[in-house]
Amino acid sequence: MRCFLALDLPEALRDEVSDLQMHLRVGRLVPEENLHLTLAFLDDQPEAVLQDLNEALCEIELPVFKVGLQGLDLFGGKKPRLLYLQANGGPALRELHRVIRRAAQDVGIDLARERFRPHVTLARFGRYMREDEAAKLGHFLESHADVDFGSFEVTQFCLFGSTLHPDGAEHEVLAQYALG
Repeated sequence: MRCFLALDLPEALRDEVSDLQMHLRVGRLVPEENLHLTLAFLDDQPEAVLQDLNEALCEIELPVFKVGLQGLDLFGGKKPRLLYLQANGGPALRELHRVIRRAAQDVGIDLARERFRPHVTLARFGRYMREDEAAKLGHFLESHADVDFGSFEVTQFCLFGSTLHPDGAEHEVLAQYALG
């Protein structure tokens, strides 16, 4: 099963972020129900490994903390791949990320080595962006780059299953792990 560990956004915050997305007239928007902050992408994993991971994640004891969502940015440089909302959870979020990765590696999941840049993906872009699309994206960024959604309290993280369809991915919460 294709899986990832993430913070699910509170419903009211998802609504606000979705309202912002409606002003973006380019790219493939992430559906409101799929907005999340990825902690670790696990890729395809057998059921037995996921059961072992579930047991390890149930043992995690970390305090509740806050994550702020402020500012927009792009991944991909001159050829943007995606637009995201920046997330800042300070040392507490970095520690959760570290502990989760360690738990996954301890049960045999091979994770890609990449720098953790906490974010919420808002839209994805094709390989080639037309000039008019680039202009629309530029205007959106000029108007909304400094957006500030404040912060939300992180009381849990989730294991999600992800099923790919031709029109995008469908995410399902498989398990929740309480903090505090």
